[in-house]
Amino acid sequence: MSTDLPVLTAADFGSDQDIRWCPGCGDYSILAQMKKMLPNLGVPREKIVFISGIGCSSRFPYYMNTYGMHSIHGRAPAFATGLKLARPDLQVWVITGDGDALSIGGNHLMHVIRRNVNLNIVLFNNRIYGLTKGQYSPTSPPGKRTKSTPYGSIDNPLNPLSLAVGCEATFVARSIDTYIKHLGATLERAAEHQGTSFVEVYQNCNVFNDGAWSYATDRNIKADHLLELEHGKPMIFGKNRDKGIRLNGMEPEVVELGKGVQEDDLLFHDEKATEPTLAYLLSRMRVDDGFPEPIGVLRSVEHPTYDGGVVAQMDEVTAQKGKGDLNALFRMGDTWEVEAETT
Repeated sequence: MSTDLPVLTAADFGSDQDIRWCPGCGDYSILAQMKKMLPNLGVPREKIVFISGIGCSSRFPYYMNTYGMHSIHGRAPAFATGLKLARPDLQVWVITGDGDALSIGGNHLMHVIRRNVNLNIVLFNNRIYGLTKGQYSPTSPPGKRTKSTPYGSIDNPLNPLSLAVGCEATFVARSIDTYIKHLGATLERAAEHQGTSFVEVYQNCNVFNDGAWSYATDRNIKADHLLELEHGKPMIFGKNRDKGIRLNGMEPEVVELGKGVQEDDLLFHDEKATEPTLAYLLSRMRVDDGFPEPIGVLRSVEHPTYDGGVVAQMDEVTAQKGKGDLNALFRMGDTWEVEAETT
């Protein structure tokens, strides 16, 4: 952190706007951890931009004392890409939800990830459309009864992390709104990554989908349903730390330690693996299939960034041809002069 910059606190990152989320919404926790984490980065507020689309999560820029933009439904990644190309010196955050990002915005999300633009995406996943009052979303589970699916959803839900890994995201992580220390640390790691960072946050909508992630937040059962990833460490979980993940051929399986199974027999996490197969395998693990669901960083690798490539290309062309002349560009090629008709 530069000593030339003023020391900022979480309060410095809070705006003067009244927060208009329902009491008890998980968005409050994500906002609080973001404001608490940002001072650690040493980045001036005028160098930080939050861009959102449409949805409850998309009110986020109003509550941050930074630059921000409340953009169009699903198009925040496109706005963010343009801004990062024009101002590569800025730290850019995309704040989105499961409906905003994965439905109307799915195409834009896919391309910003595959291009590896140097920005950060935080996807609030509550498995419901909250702002429009409780319709099912792309992540709602099969059979979910909502106002738009009164007899139960028959859709096959999208898996945000699998989508990100499939687009070869260079940083993929998951956290939970109530795991405040874990959430703050995950956001900080995302901010420090060079390239597109994608963080899914399990977030509770206590009005329209309360308890969607209860298996991951209930203190009595969460230890058996969550696998907290640590780079280079064996995949162990459970209330008594007596369960683990082992590969059986190409398939993961849950095993019990001490019954002919040692820690060395387990799958060890490698977030730096160039090949994304392990990250994809982890992204597919679900409680419904008898597995714990991973939280933490699934993948963190280095790869050239799109905006860095654009800047380098512009510098190379400028060095070869000199600075452009906009007036000359307008007047190049065939031109015609239209004169007034004379009588």
